[in-house]
Amino acid sequence: MAVVEIVSFGYLHDTPSAAHLTIDLRHHFRDPHVAPELRYMTADDAPVRAAVLNTPGITALVDATATAVTAFAAGPSAGAVTVADGCAGGRHRAPTFARVLAERLSAAGHHVKVHHRDIDKDVVQR
Repeated sequence: MAVVEIVSFGYLHDTPSAAHLTIDLRHHFRDPHVAPELRYMTADDAPVRAAVLNTPGITALVDATATAVTAFAAGPSAGAVTVADGCAGGRHRAPTFARVLAERLSAAGHHVKVHHRDIDKDVVQR
């Protein structure tokens, strides 16, 4: 199986790093930031994870991304596969997605490393 690096990030902090797959979670999935009680929490907090994971379509996107990673890993020039997943601030959707994807890929036998680039940065006020 492949080595997979997953980097979660916030588009409002900086552009994503180079990746084989870049997943943009900003426009199609509910943002916990809009809920005042979740705004200052992160994916380290269970209510944020629940809000993200209960968003319709998110599980299907995790499944599709895992399938794409497996395809990249099986290619003739296969090597490490990098996935970047981003949301607005990098504190809620992106790190939650990254963790669930990492669990899925690890269970499939991949060696997974996860880095949350922006989870500890200040909340972006919009």
